[in-house]
Amino acid sequence: MADEQQIYTIPLMVTKAAPRTKKAEKAVAEVREYVAKHMKTKPEDIWMDQAVNEAIWSRSIQKPPSKIRVKAVKFEDGLVEVSLPEE
Repeated sequence: MADEQQIYTIPLMVTKAAPRTKKAEKAVAEVREYVAKHMKTKPEDIWMDQAVNEAIWSRSIQKPPSKIRVKAVKFEDGLVEVSLPEE
């Protein structure tokens, strides 16, 4: 089953330095990098739920949220699943 389960609040303020037309794409990459760093895995081993992607893209490509709260679950085979926490 699952080895680790964590809830993270990821700041996406670094997207201010990105061009206007690439901010949401940069935010998705930042979520992958943040989770990979904190769960000690490679960014290729991260599976993001569609709800996380929709939350980032909810305000269009130019205005992603400044922070996002996600739940990361790391499985025994090294795969990490990122989803929105149930609240």
